[in-house]
Amino acid sequence: MSDLVKRSISLLGHRTSIALEPEFWAVLDDMTRQRRQNFAAFIAFIDSSRPPERPLASALRVAALHHASQQLPEA
Repeated sequence: MSDLVKRSISLLGHRTSIALEPEFWAVLDDMTRQRRQNFAAFIAFIDSSRPPERPLASALRVAALHHASQQLPEA
């Protein structure tokens, strides 16, 4: 697994940093391109959809994993 990469974004007017592996960032970037959505708006959507006890980085990893699993061909 690669080293973590930090990105800073604004959520509800507050700057926050998120550290994820580059592989997860690549999937999240792909998701925003497919949805033709602004990256910060996409992260804000995930943030508002997650259970309060789940950290944002964890919610982003789960979203990326779910998206990637949907892209796999059926066996």
